[in-house]
Amino acid sequence: MAKKSMIEREKKRQKLVEKYAAKRAALKEIINDESKPMEERFRATLKLAELPRNSSPTRLHNRCQLTGRPHAYYRKMKVSRIMLRELGSNGQIPGLVKSSW
Repeated sequence: MAKKSMIEREKKRQKLVEKYAAKRAALKEIINDESKPMEERFRATLKLAELPRNSSPTRLHNRCQLTGRPHAYYRKMKVSRIMLRELGSNGQIPGLVKSSW
């Protein structure tokens, strides 16, 4: 059941990203503002570093909603290539026909 926990962990990360998005944006605005004094910019950098690591949007990964697989992810369907093939073979995705020869 490790894959299900990865899906849950990714959902938890998504909530953290949404929760801290405004705070991160405000701190980055201060850090990038050249007109502010260097000490204030440095304090903002330290505050940004104190935020939870998983609140950064770069920590998010696209994962298959069924298996949790992070690779070969189809954004439109939100599933991995393996599940896309399986669902297509079973006829569960409208308009998708798995070819065989």
